[in-house]
This record gives sequence, structure tokens and C-alpha cells, in this order.
Amino acid sequence: MVGHPHEELYEQVAFLAYHFHWGLEEIMYLEHAERRRWVREISRINRRLNEGTAGAGGAHE
Repeated sequence: MVGHPHEELYEQVAFLAYHFHWGLEEIMYLEHAERRRWVREISRINRRLNEGTAGAGGAHE
């Protein structure tokens, strides 16, 4: 994530809220490094899942 620090914070909050359904207060309570770690972990999982389905060759139901 690149840009102004406030933009990065909004991106992190939106990302974590979307994937974990955490509220703003829960996310803001995390230290910056911990928020970034969760974002990296979710991204890693998403990449792995996408790579696994990319070779499936069929429509997803």
C-alpha cells in the first residue's frame, strides 16, 4: 500500500473490516505493525486460494 499515511490507514481498515468483519474500534486498537501483519496474512491466503482456483478451469458455483 502506497500513498499518504492516512490513505494507507483507510485501506487497512477497509481491508480488515471487509475480510474479518471487525469494527472500526477493534481495528484501530491494533498497533500499526499488527494491522499491517493481518493485511499481509489475508493477502497471502487470498493469493493461495486464487492460485488454487485458477487452474480449476471451470465456472465457480
